[in-house]
Amino acid sequence: MKSSPALQLDAHERRILLTTAYGHFMSHFNMLVFPALVLPLALRLNLEVAVILGLSFWMYLLFGLTALPWGIIADRFGARKLLFVFFLGAGFSSIGAALWMDSPIIFASILAALGLFSGIYHPAGLGLISKEMTRVSLGMGYNGMFGNLGLAMAPLLTGIINWLWGPRAAYLFLGGLNFGGVILMLTYPVTESKPEPSTQSGTGNGIVTAFFFLLAAMMLAGIIYRGATVILPAYFELKTPMLYQWLVTVTPGALSKNLVATTITSFIFLIGILGQYSGGRCAERFDPGLCYLVFFGITGPAAFSMAFTSDHILVGLAVIFFFFLLGMQPIENTLIARFTPKRFHHSAYGAKFILTFGVGALSVKMIAAIETAYDIETVFFFLSLIVGIALGLIGLLITKTRPGIDAKVTNAVDFQARSTKL
Repeated sequence: MKSSPALQLDAHERRILLTTAYGHFMSHFNMLVFPALVLPLALRLNLEVAVILGLSFWMYLLFGLTALPWGIIADRFGARKLLFVFFLGAGFSSIGAALWMDSPIIFASILAALGLFSGIYHPAGLGLISKEMTRVSLGMGYNGMFGNLGLAMAPLLTGIINWLWGPRAAYLFLGGLNFGGVILMLTYPVTESKPEPSTQSGTGNGIVTAFFFLLAAMMLAGIIYRGATVILPAYFELKTPMLYQWLVTVTPGALSKNLVATTITSFIFLIGILGQYSGGRCAERFDPGLCYLVFFGITGPAAFSMAFTSDHILVGLAVIFFFFLLGMQPIENTLIARFTPKRFHHSAYGAKFILTFGVGALSVKMIAAIETAYDIETVFFFLSLIVGIALGLIGLLITKTRPGIDAKVTNAVDFQARSTKL
């Protein structure tokens, strides 16, 4: 079939990308509503910030911990049905969070259900892209951009809705957005190709070793990602007093510190959309391993500097940090597609996200402990140390994949043939 001149995608691939892009948008939107409400919830429930952060632990843990089981199910039964369950389950969970918000135990349990259903997306959606789309890196890049849009819009819209009607309304709105995915799938149904026998065994020592180094690096990236995103709105609310005062003087109407902080957070995640696009382009045109090393390496100094700055300088550093942190994601997903047989792609992405989001959820506990024992600034110093460890693992990954493995991987998944020039 001929492909679209704009994206060089056929009708089937465009429909796949429509569903997966909205799913990616919602999976991250679901997880980023809570951080924008940390301080408002602390005031509403009369609890300490560390306690409020703890309410989200099971949500973030199940978001990642269930990724591998969901991936195995998707490999067995297909991604389409699971994506429908994702939208439906997340919608009902969001409504439940609004109704039982004032009971911390029930609220935390419903947040856990939201994480459980939202955990479906990444192994199902990314596996669907890697199996059904010809240009995997391009598809991952565009899909990643919509994930970033979810990251950007969640704090902004949540902040506005909380400002106008309170946190309960924010979760009611979230339920409506998730149910929108159900309508989308009914209106534009997705079809899946029949599975084909894989020509890649995946048993070569170089491939297996490289995949484990990649998993370890992605696990650390997950800790950095979750730790930074869960604390960012509150961090801005506390660390941008001069910026807030300046905005109050130049903007008509009453602004809350929470609204300013969530708006800044949304702006940064919007810039991160360009990072996702840049990461996808980089992985398509250059060695993805080297791209991964460069993108990851830049996040370290930025995170370290964020621990010692405030106001305008802090915002500028956060833009750099999240541009490259989020830009790494399509590069990671391209590497997974290179190192695993197609018939196991859903499970491979599940393995990634059980580590990045499951183990990454531990950063919520670590951040609460660091904030209690030291201060909130120390969180970003801690994250910069993790970047250093991850860079060592990526260096080992590049070493293992350099001599002769590129040719085997190219033949196995036809990577270069699928990556034509934009």
